[in-house]
Amino acid sequence: MEKKTLFDKIWDAHVVKSVPSGPDVFFIDKHFIHEVTSPVAFLNLEKRGVGVLHPQRTVGTPDHNVPTVDQDKTIKDKLSRMQVEKLRENCKKHGIELHDLGSAHHGIVHVIGPELGITQPGMTIVCGDSHTSTHGAFGAIAFGIGTSEVEMVLATQCIMQSKAKKMRITVDGELGAGVTSKDIILYIIAKISAAGATGYFVEYAGSAIESLSMEARMTICNMSIEMGARGGLIAPDETTFNYLKGKQYAPKGEEWEKTVAYWKSLKTDDEAVFDKEYHFDAADIEPMITYGTNPGMGIKVKGNIPSTEGMEGSNKSSYLKSLDYMGFVPGEAIQGKKVDFVFVGSCTNGRIEDIRSVANYVKGKKKADNITAWIVPGSREVEKMAHEEGLVKILEEAGFELRQPGCSACLAMNDDKIPSGKYAVSTSNRNFEGRQGPGARTMLASPLTVAAVAVKGEICDPREIF
Repeated sequence: MEKKTLFDKIWDAHVVKSVPSGPDVFFIDKHFIHEVTSPVAFLNLEKRGVGVLHPQRTVGTPDHNVPTVDQDKTIKDKLSRMQVEKLRENCKKHGIELHDLGSAHHGIVHVIGPELGITQPGMTIVCGDSHTSTHGAFGAIAFGIGTSEVEMVLATQCIMQSKAKKMRITVDGELGAGVTSKDIILYIIAKISAAGATGYFVEYAGSAIESLSMEARMTICNMSIEMGARGGLIAPDETTFNYLKGKQYAPKGEEWEKTVAYWKSLKTDDEAVFDKEYHFDAADIEPMITYGTNPGMGIKVKGNIPSTEGMEGSNKSSYLKSLDYMGFVPGEAIQGKKVDFVFVGSCTNGRIEDIRSVANYVKGKKKADNITAWIVPGSREVEKMAHEEGLVKILEEAGFELRQPGCSACLAMNDDKIPSGKYAVSTSNRNFEGRQGPGARTMLASPLTVAAVAVKGEICDPREIF
């Protein structure tokens, strides 16, 4: 029998029809929608007189544009308010499950899917959002799609898609103190570049990956897109099953046992061939931070910004342009740089585990006077747990502000923007020019590093002030 990768097994099981020398007609198990990329898709369906084929396979929530304060009041921004209202109307009209503002399970789409148990191994999952790759942490094929494809999935529950090439990234060994999954993925992207996995679907493997919690695995898969990958996935194991057991939409009783037996088959066969492989040693990974304007421009916190030695032409000019935007110069140390804002949240690091790590770190400490510190839970469930566990009190005593669930300062589509020229150390996934607000300067890091920066008021190594 042909030896297959995990990606092959899931993909092949979902091909409805193969088009010779063209894409596959590919069945989608779960479709997540939010307020930004769905309104036009629904409008086009209406114009064509077409309904939603399988509304029970679609789940909606507003997240990108929503405010993170006063969510019980009318949304002030007209466009944001209109988009959220359209999401409500469309979900009601077509019988689609909606976790709306104020409901018990409202939150960022890529946070509520896993915590409700909607996301499961072996599934195909899409959403009109590039960070849909998050769900791959469960051993699923999950990827972002455009608005026209959102329309296609609503109408047919299928998508036209060419099969990606396969890459495996193996990280073996034990992680050092203060090193998190965010550091792993920033390290990998820095090694292979922000375009190093273009055209591939990445499977993460190795003892360091297997040792991670589900929340940490989601962080890894979430940022697969930041190295150009179509998506990322991790084989399901006991950690996966334990996370899902008892969740609202997870199988129950005898069905649970049958389903887990299938899930256990979802792993890459021995001797299966990947188009490309990378191997990294966990011992070489330290707390990381970005210094430029793409996620591949990352270094160890204790390192220096790379010099221009060996760079020529457009590569050199674009590199210097990036540093100029950030206000940095080649060769200088990143440690000691003053910071204005810190942000903990987003679909990358807005889960309860992330908030716990920050609270544990800052307990009994105070943020520096020059720092504005925002903590934004990824969902109402995370917010609830943070209150129940006493984390909110710890954070507020340290000078942090806990806001309400939403994408918040990950992107400049709502009120939570970093002012022009200000520096923010962020747990989000992108540091493009203007990503967190026009002129904002973003440095990506782990929640632990963000906590350390908040306390010290400047870039620092979290291991030095444990």
